[in-house]
Amino acid sequence: MDRYNIIEEKNKREIVLLRGSGCAYRKCTFCDYYTDSCINPEENFALNRTVLECVTGKYGDLEVINSGSVFELDENTLSLIKSVCYEKDISTLHFEAHYLYRNKIPALRESFGDFDLKLKLGLETFDYDFREKVLKKGIGEREPAVISRNFDEANFLFGVKGQSTAGMKRDIALGLKYFQRICINIMCQNTSVIKPDEEVIERFMDEIYPLYREDGRVDILINNTDFGVGD
Repeated sequence: MDRYNIIEEKNKREIVLLRGSGCAYRKCTFCDYYTDSCINPEENFALNRTVLECVTGKYGDLEVINSGSVFELDENTLSLIKSVCYEKDISTLHFEAHYLYRNKIPALRESFGDFDLKLKLGLETFDYDFREKVLKKGIGEREPAVISRNFDEANFLFGVKGQSTAGMKRDIALGLKYFQRICINIMCQNTSVIKPDEEVIERFMDEIYPLYREDGRVDILINNTDFGVGD
């Protein structure tokens, strides 16, 4: 399992894949990332400490992911992240959080008030029916402006049966309107019930990818390890 890397393209930053107690939601039909978890906070901290020791502060920008939400990291790990950012002169910090934690984000921003904190939401799509009935995201039926409140960035999932080219384009347009940055993830084979749809992926690659591959606000992960972390 690779847990540290430096992203050298577009939004240059370091990225770490830490381990937490596990996703508290665990109902997304396309996801099996929650298996990278441990209920023992001391064991998690020991692992996370070795990963955070790799951080250099090269770009003053650090993204922290943990196969769930930042709120599932132990307190010692959160304290160490803050200490590393001070020590390495890191000014920008990215965390991820499920929508169910939205009301905890203001307190997190206050706790990390010395940093430019970016919160990323796993939104997947603005299409309510597809998001809630197929992907089971647990966000509910809300307007884009409401969904994006408290969040700065968003993940989108493309390459699933039932998605149209027009729908994917609409998601990107709305994503760029309501978030500072977006990350497009192409569905990859995993152990979940949702499988990649090659026709949808081909349409994305032919009709959409060329439009955004150079866009500085859009990350595109064709493989889920394209950021250099995971396995």
